[in-house]
Amino acid sequence: MSSPSTGDKPLPFEPKQKKKKTAKKPNPTVQKTREGIPEQVTQRMVRRMAIFSGVPTVLGMSSFFISYLLVKAGIKLPPYIVLTLSLGLFGLGVIGLTYGILSSSWEENRAGSIVGWSDFKLNFSRMSKALRSGNKEKDFSET
Repeated sequence: MSSPSTGDKPLPFEPKQKKKKTAKKPNPTVQKTREGIPEQVTQRMVRRMAIFSGVPTVLGMSSFFISYLLVKAGIKLPPYIVLTLSLGLFGLGVIGLTYGILSSSWEENRAGSIVGWSDFKLNFSRMSKALRSGNKEKDFSET
């Protein structure tokens, strides 16, 4: 069995040896930003997630009971209508989780608007920039 440490050619399925990273000195500005999400902002996010996700999810669950009552009342209801309606409402619930987080004001002393569209646009652009810069750093580190 050959191994890269013995000087032989590595097998195709053997992992490549990674270079050891040098320890970086902690940046004091980065340490300040990683303290965590302030409690007020967390509570604001949880409230919005409960509303924007909870309402469609409860409606999705209740659609089964309502359709059952409609069928018992003699109304013919195709099964695909119940399936489509419930899946659509559950899907809105999943989207509501993301919207609840991104539509919250991330500033500790500012509550933001009721719907939070302007905060959503701002936070979505922040998230997109962070993801793009993270992918660029990842691409540079692999080469």
